[in-house]
Amino acid sequence: MGHEESRIAWHPAFVEAIQLELKEYRNSLEFIPEFQLTSEPLKIDCVIVKKTKDAVIKKNIAAIFREANLIEYKSPDDYVSVADFNKVYAYAYLYSSFNKIPISNLTISFIESHYPRELLAYLSETRGFKVEENQAGIYTIAGDALPIQFVDSRKLPVEENLWLKGLNKRLDPIEIIKIGEEVRRLEKIARVQAYIDAVARANYHAIEEAMSMSEPARSLDEVLERTGLIAKWEARGRAEGRVEGRIEGRVDKALDIAQNMINLGIPFETVVSATQLEPEKVRALYRD
Repeated sequence: MGHEESRIAWHPAFVEAIQLELKEYRNSLEFIPEFQLTSEPLKIDCVIVKKTKDAVIKKNIAAIFREANLIEYKSPDDYVSVADFNKVYAYAYLYSSFNKIPISNLTISFIESHYPRELLAYLSETRGFKVEENQAGIYTIAGDALPIQFVDSRKLPVEENLWLKGLNKRLDPIEIIKIGEEVRRLEKIARVQAYIDAVARANYHAIEEAMSMSEPARSLDEVLERTGLIAKWEARGRAEGRVEGRIEGRVDKALDIAQNMINLGIPFETVVSATQLEPEKVRALYRD
């Protein structure tokens, strides 16, 4: 893994993504990131609590939600192991005990960018649970006191789960543009800083390709055509190169790319990192 990728803050980005996925229900849900179970370092990536127990959440990834919902997230390079499952399973019982909530009022969700073949086989064959894919990318586990689900974000429908699907390192320019458009539509109260930073750092090649489109594509065919040409050009000599926002070392091109990144709402630090421009030159773009 490259030095730049090793610094990608996937978990804060995930917390923002799950809030964006459920933004229609923000008045009914409370999101608690890195919920600390005890004075010892026992933390759950995110706990989502219904503000009113009878709140109905009509969202594919939240169909199983009950009073309190424990979420374990794995970054694109990681996966949920049997040990991870047992750890979070134990955390659920600790949460139930400490917060005096019946275990049947809890749920567990595991979200990753892989199909957990080994783990699902373990749950089915060793633990005797029933595994079903009731919706695309969502696998429910039946046979225990509390509902459990696994979410393979790669298989989620983009029209319903754009934010979670965006948490990967293989976005194409079309997806980058779509995310940028949705970010611009968000209400000002939405928190997207960590999300945009992680997506930009993980997909800098796609960012550059998207930026090279001088105007918004009028049709998907046009975007695909442009993307294909750019992909072929990049494959001839740039596939292994780190995107630094410069083409043939021209600073003016780097400034153009930086301005486009700023227009997409990408954070200042990410723009500087991706373009390798002097921070003062990037600040000047914001002032302009």
